[in-house]
Amino acid sequence: MRPDYSSVTEATGNRLRPEAISMMYTRYRFAVARAKARDVLEVGCGVGQGLGLLSGAARLVVGGDCTPNLLASARKHYGARIPLACLDAHSLPFRDATFDLAFLYEAIYYLLEPTRFLVECRRILRPQGRLLLCSVNCHWPAFNPSPYSRRYYSAAELEQMVRESGFDPVVYAAYSDTPYSFQNRAVSFLRGVTARLHLIPKTMKAKEKFKRIFYGTLTAMPAELGDSEAPIEMPIRMNAASIAGTYKVVYVEGTRR
Repeated sequence: MRPDYSSVTEATGNRLRPEAISMMYTRYRFAVARAKARDVLEVGCGVGQGLGLLSGAARLVVGGDCTPNLLASARKHYGARIPLACLDAHSLPFRDATFDLAFLYEAIYYLLEPTRFLVECRRILRPQGRLLLCSVNCHWPAFNPSPYSRRYYSAAELEQMVRESGFDPVVYAAYSDTPYSFQNRAVSFLRGVTARLHLIPKTMKAKEKFKRIFYGTLTAMPAELGDSEAPIEMPIRMNAASIAGTYKVVYVEGTRR
């Protein structure tokens, strides 16, 4: 039986650190830059915070997820504006060469067979179509795994999987973990310790109290991201082997061969 990912998904109304909202906004701006006048599919769209932003640039946007509760929230917000589908990432319900851009953000570690998903993406993408992946850097010292995750992949592993699935990959990193002030160094150290000791709560709701203690004021996640929603830190192109633990987030962009 597939888990219900509602409790571990950043959803409307969850109170998050400003950096977490910045990270989400950055992910979608990264996709928007590649979506202009194209047909776009987001797999693992959750409650769809970024779908409206994408629709302002793309010709067509389709959102898909495997958790009915999350899709219900997206449908409640968007109505008929954006098509939504309940789907399994391992077997996408679309014809060959349907989309120009497909992406999966912060979810590849949930998949039982990620390579099968990547091959499916190649099938539903048109020639020279693009695939985007984004994942937490599992070598980041304060990395905290989701309770439903199956396996986290390094930048080099993601790059290899994307290449072997029929794409030409490019690797990026974002959000340097360089704590400049004494306070930031202390918070970074304490977060790393609590992560290693498995003391960080697992659900989004339970994490709110933890985050208030470590980070102070939190911000409610909106139902739909708007333009200039938060500061962004656009990903930097890098060699996968050089990322190590110095960045929090890894991106891989693949162009269909």
